[in-house]
Amino acid sequence: MPDTPDHDHQPVNLRDPRLALLAAYTPNMVMITDDAGCFEWVNPSFEKHTGYALSDLKGKRVGDVLFGEDTDPQTVRRIRQKLYENAAFEEDLLQYTRSGAPYWVHIHGFPIGQEQGVKPGFIAIQNNISDRKNSERGLRIAASVFDRSHEAVLITDHNNRILDVNPAFSRITGYSRNEVLGLNPAILSSGRHTPEYYRSMWHTIEQTDHWRGEIWNRRKNGEEYAELLSISRVHLDQPGQFYHVAAFSDITALKNHARELDRAANYDVLTGLPNRQLLEERLRTARSHADRLRRGLSVCYLDLDGFHTVNERFGHTAGDEALKTLAERLTRTLRSGDIVARIGGDEFVLLLQSETTDPVFQRILSTVGVPLTLGDESVTLTGSLGITRYPDDNSDAEGLIRHADQAMYSAKEKGRNQFHFFDPCLDEHRRKRRSQLMDITRALENEEFELYFQPQIHLPDGAITGFEALIRWNHPELGLLAPGSFLPAVENSHLEVPMGQWVVKEAIHQLNRWREAGTPLAISINISAQHLMDRSFTDFIETYLRLHPDLDPGLITLEVLESTALEDTQRAGNVLSRCRCLGLKVALDDFGTGFSSLTYLRTLPVDMIKIDQSFVFNMLEDASDRAIVESVIFLAQRFAHPVLAEGVETIAQAHALKQMGCKFVQGYGIARPMPADDVLDWTLQWQRQVRDDDSGTLKTNPAASFFQR
Repeated sequence: MPDTPDHDHQPVNLRDPRLALLAAYTPNMVMITDDAGCFEWVNPSFEKHTGYALSDLKGKRVGDVLFGEDTDPQTVRRIRQKLYENAAFEEDLLQYTRSGAPYWVHIHGFPIGQEQGVKPGFIAIQNNISDRKNSERGLRIAASVFDRSHEAVLITDHNNRILDVNPAFSRITGYSRNEVLGLNPAILSSGRHTPEYYRSMWHTIEQTDHWRGEIWNRRKNGEEYAELLSISRVHLDQPGQFYHVAAFSDITALKNHARELDRAANYDVLTGLPNRQLLEERLRTARSHADRLRRGLSVCYLDLDGFHTVNERFGHTAGDEALKTLAERLTRTLRSGDIVARIGGDEFVLLLQSETTDPVFQRILSTVGVPLTLGDESVTLTGSLGITRYPDDNSDAEGLIRHADQAMYSAKEKGRNQFHFFDPCLDEHRRKRRSQLMDITRALENEEFELYFQPQIHLPDGAITGFEALIRWNHPELGLLAPGSFLPAVENSHLEVPMGQWVVKEAIHQLNRWREAGTPLAISINISAQHLMDRSFTDFIETYLRLHPDLDPGLITLEVLESTALEDTQRAGNVLSRCRCLGLKVALDDFGTGFSSLTYLRTLPVDMIKIDQSFVFNMLEDASDRAIVESVIFLAQRFAHPVLAEGVETIAQAHALKQMGCKFVQGYGIARPMPADDVLDWTLQWQRQVRDDDSGTLKTNPAASFFQR
C-alpha cells in the first residue's frame, strides 16, 4: 500500500508491519469496500463479531449481508447519500450477525481513492455499542413507565427526603412535584397508624430491603385514602449509598367495594342483621371462645307464628317494616356480645354467649309479643323458640343451628309463644336408628335375613300343632342376631311393611317346601301393627296365596299383637275378618299386656289367645303373675278361644298350665327356635319319643317324656 500524505502529521509508512498488526488486533471492526459498496477486506475483529469470514463476504454488498428487518431505513439512506457524495459519515446502526442476532454499532466511514494513491472505495470502522443502546433503551422505558404509570412513584434519598415523584403521585395525593421535593413522605400520614406500625415497617425494610402492605394516608385536601404500598431500598456501588423507591396505588374504591361485597355476602339486606353465612362464622368463633373459657353458649331458633297472615292482610311492605322493627327490638334486648341473625323470611337465630336461664328465653318471647302498629291497627305477634346448648350439644356450627331448628318445631307443637330445648341424647338415638335402618335396608337387598322356627305343642298328647316363624339376621360382621336387636328400629319406620312382606313370603315358601317333602306343617307368622293396617295388606296376602293354589290356607296363622288395633279396633277387625275369609287363622299375641284386652276378646275375630311369656316365666314364684295367667285362661275359655302359653321352660310350668286348662305351649322347654333345614328331623324325633314305646327304651327328651304320662 503506498504512503498517504497527511496534512497534520509526518508521512507514515503504510507498509510498516506494525500497521498490519494494528488492523489484526484492534477490537474495532474494520472493513474496506470498493466504490460500489461491495466487500473487499475485513479484519479479524469484524469476522469474530459478525460470524462472517472474509471469503464469505468478498464481492457482496454490505446492505445485503449486514442489514435486517429492524435496521433503520432512514439511517441507511443517509449513509448511502454520503457514499454517493463521496463524503465521510458517522452513524449509529443496527446490524445482524450471520446467525441473525442483532447488534448496534457506531460506524465511522470515509472515502479513499486517488488522493490517497489507492483504488477508489470506502473504509468503515465500527464499534459495538449494543450495551449502551440497551441501557439507553432501558432508561427510556423506565422514564416512560415513571411518567405514564398509573401507580404513584416517589424516590427518596438515604435521609428519606423526596428526590422525585411521577405525575400519578400528584394525581393521587393532590401535591405537585415542586411542592414535595426535599420533604419527608410523612407529609401524607393520616394519623391512623401508631408509631409502632411505622417502626415495624422500617425494621422490615432494613432487614429485607423491602416492605409491602396496605396503609391509610391523607391527600392534600385532607381526604383519607387507602393505598397498597411497596417500598424497596436500592443500594448503589458506593458503600452506605442507597435510595428508597416507593410505589403505591389508590385502593379506596376497592376497599369500599369489598365492604359492599362483604355486606351483601354476610348481612341481611332488609334488617342489616348478620345472615346465615356470617352467623355460622361467628358461631364457630364463639365455640372456640367458649372452649377456652370453659363456658357454655345457647343457640336459639326463633320463628314467628303465622307471620304469613301479616303479609296477606297488610301487604309485604308492612310485613317488612314489622320484621325491621322486631330486629331492632331483639338487638336491644340482648346483652353485649350476643348476636341476632336473620336467616329466612320470618326466622331469626340468636347466639347467646353467656349463661342463660328460662327467664332469658321468656324475655325474648315477650319482646316478640310487644304490639306493633301496622297502618292504623295494633298487631301482636308470637314466636316459637327452639334452643340448643353448647357444649351439652357438642355439634359444629351448622349442627347447632339445625338442632335449634328441630327444637323450634317441637315448640310449635306445644302451641304459640313456647320454647323448647333440644335433647342431644334423643338426637343421638335418632342418628343411630337412621344408621341401623340403612344397614337393615342393605341387609334386605343382600338377603341376609333368615327365618327360624319354634314348635308349638298340644299339651294333652304332645302333638305338634305348628311352628312359629321368627326372623334372624345373619349379620356379616356381628353374626346371628336375634330380633330384639333390630326389630325395635324397624317399628313404625318405612321398612316395617317391606320386612313384614318378606317374612310372609318366606314363611309361605317354607310351608310349601315342607308340603312337597310330604310333611304338611302349620306355621304362625307375626304381623306388626303397621303392616296389618297397611291398605295393601289383605290384597298382598290374597295375591300370594293365589300363587300357591295347592297350599292349605288353614295351615297359616297370623299372630297379631294385642296393641295392634288400639287406635282403630273396627278397622283391625275388618282386616282380620277378611283374612279369615281367605281361610287363614288369627291369634292374639302377648295377651294381657295391653289396655283393652276384654274389648279385643269381644270384638276381634281371633282363633287363639297367646299368653305373654313375661307372665309365664315367674308364675310359679309370683302370685300376681299366676293370677294373671289363670284369669287369661278363664276369660279365653268363656269366649271359647283356645290358649297357648309362651315361654315355657320347665316341666313344672307345663304341669301348672295343664292344670289351669291351657292346652297349647311353646318355649325353650320344648325346643329353641331352629333353622328351617332342622325342622323335619326334629319333628320326626319328637314324634318318635312321644309315642308309647313298648320296649321300655329310656326317653332322652324330658319334655317328650312328660307327654307320655
